[in-house]
Amino acid sequence: MRTVTWSEVDETTRAELLSRGTAAAGPQVTSGVADILEGVREGGDAALQAYAERFDRAPAQSVVVGQEEIARAAAELPEALRTAITDAATNIRTFHRAGMTVSYEVETAPGVICARVVRPIRRVGLYVPAGSAPLPSTALMLGVPAQLAGCPEVVLCTPPGEDGRADPTVLAAAAECGITRVFVTGGAQAIAAMAYGTESVPRCDKIFGPGNAWVTEAKRQVSTAEGGPGIDMPAGPSEVLVIADAGADAEFVAADLLSQAEHGPDSQVLLLTDDDAVAQAVAEQVEEQLAVLPRADIAAKSLGSSAIVVTQDLDEAFAISNDYAPEHLILALREPEDWLPKVERAGSVFLGDWAPETLGDYCSGTNHVLPTAGAARWTGGVNVASFQIAMTVQRVSPEGLAAVGPTAVELSGAEGLIGHQAAVTRRLARASTTGATTATTSGATTATTTGATS
Repeated sequence: MRTVTWSEVDETTRAELLSRGTAAAGPQVTSGVADILEGVREGGDAALQAYAERFDRAPAQSVVVGQEEIARAAAELPEALRTAITDAATNIRTFHRAGMTVSYEVETAPGVICARVVRPIRRVGLYVPAGSAPLPSTALMLGVPAQLAGCPEVVLCTPPGEDGRADPTVLAAAAECGITRVFVTGGAQAIAAMAYGTESVPRCDKIFGPGNAWVTEAKRQVSTAEGGPGIDMPAGPSEVLVIADAGADAEFVAADLLSQAEHGPDSQVLLLTDDDAVAQAVAEQVEEQLAVLPRADIAAKSLGSSAIVVTQDLDEAFAISNDYAPEHLILALREPEDWLPKVERAGSVFLGDWAPETLGDYCSGTNHVLPTAGAARWTGGVNVASFQIAMTVQRVSPEGLAAVGPTAVELSGAEGLIGHQAAVTRRLARASTTGATTATTSGATTATTTGATS
């Protein structure tokens, strides 16, 4: 993990420092994903089983996880782990329930009532990674808001282990969220299955979940195809940026950096500090802690595309962070709340020395499915609204038409859309002759009734 001084490097070097490791994977990943998507579209379940053997080294077997297996996984889990899953789910529910979107209605003009009504997405697909490490926490992060949104159908896909089965903790987390439709398939092929449907996996309206570059690219490709599903966001390889001042605890900062570096070789971690001593101390701590980390090989590869950057001051550090738009941002600062207004874009922010990003990953209540690769510039993390659609509704009386109709007439005329204009002017003309309207309505009713009677 190299250390550089921001003011001493040119723009090209600065861009390289902030370039995510996945940027170099482009063409190969793009074409490889396209092949997998086509394979699943044509081969269905058989293709999923073949890919499981090829990529996961798992025996070919049914992709469907039976209800008994889900129930057994939950029942046989060690009590402490089962309690942790329940406790985490409770906190996630508490946080997400408080921010739920609600329907509303407002009278925008006399006689014009406009409303926004919220409906759950009919069928959602959840992707829970389990490559180098199973992530039951992701099942909770996706399953809880889907449950709160009231989605009628929830489908969960997760990669197989070497025995060809889903990880028991992922199944237990799924059970905690009331998910009963689970399929053992991972990677880009799982995204394809949920996007197109197979003999076993139903086609989904929207796909959620983080993953590696292949999963992220698969989500992008299926979502841009005609008639394809929606996706939550680009949620690819994990990343964290830490801004630390002279009072920061180097041991804590290093631990935070390594906690994300161990996710995968394509993860990225960055430290920005205005203090040379902190930069040096953190670098030493990273080496010391890396030596005893079980996933040291993975973390070391991630550190190869990571950096410690010494800035002129904290204002410069925040400017760099806002350009980078990190998935996770830790403010290892004195009075971190005072600095929060400086944060313009980040997926999730952690304030102070005692808020490790790990808590957000598992149990504090916020969601860990967050925008990566700079997508925090335009979107936030998964929430209940992600699993819903919002429809607008309007109710207009003749008086309401008279109030707002002339505005529509002027604007549609300015745009040269005379058909639009006529849809209003014809109604305005009818409404101005109440007696004629009443007579016409009565006549139509009589004719209908007479026809029905005869």
